[in-house]
Amino acid sequence: MEEIKTLKDHVYDYIADQIRAGNMQPNQKVSETDICEDLKISRTPVREALIQLTAEGVLEKQARKGFVIKIISEEEIIQLYEIIGALDGYAARKACDKLDAQDLANLEFYVDSIDLAIKAGNSQMYHEQQHKFHQLYIDKCGNPSLIAEIAKLNSKLLKKTSEDLHKKENQEILFDTNRQHREILRLFTMKEKDELFRYISETHWTPHYASYDAKSSIATSAAFKKE
Repeated sequence: MEEIKTLKDHVYDYIADQIRAGNMQPNQKVSETDICEDLKISRTPVREALIQLTAEGVLEKQARKGFVIKIISEEEIIQLYEIIGALDGYAARKACDKLDAQDLANLEFYVDSIDLAIKAGNSQMYHEQQHKFHQLYIDKCGNPSLIAEIAKLNSKLLKKTSEDLHKKENQEILFDTNRQHREILRLFTMKEKDELFRYISETHWTPHYASYDAKSSIATSAAFKKE
């Protein structure tokens, strides 16, 4: 049965999408009034979503400023990568026998779409397709608590710079990441459950990419910080 989303959930997703798209940047104030007007809803579900995002470490409450997008440090990102990698790999291992031909075809489509997004310099499309790739098998793992925990940890990594894909050196890193997605797809196709866990936890979620993610986030934070 499909989970019914509350108004608070819709606001949460809206804010997350805005951050992923680069429309909300680190250290930027999140306007409750603007969100209410954009979504045409009351202040209560907006406040509930902001409180949840604050509890999850995506936002922070600052005196005289209100809710702002939290700046995350390189050390924090590396630590998150280690934890998410282990949980993501475990979810993949549990989901491996549950993926059907259509699921594998969808994974292949997402990988192809990621390549197109990188070539086009389309950051929003890149992040959307990458999220769909991982979320497909995570949702198939059969463990709601595991799914929720991965989502909670991933929410702290929402902050992306929309300029990432316009730099050749960044494109090369992201193409390499997508080659890893193709290897994950191959392992799913071959039903290599133990290798899936090892590859995702020890190779795909590596500190090398954590450092890249951190530098992107920190650089964006500095650019948008208001003294």
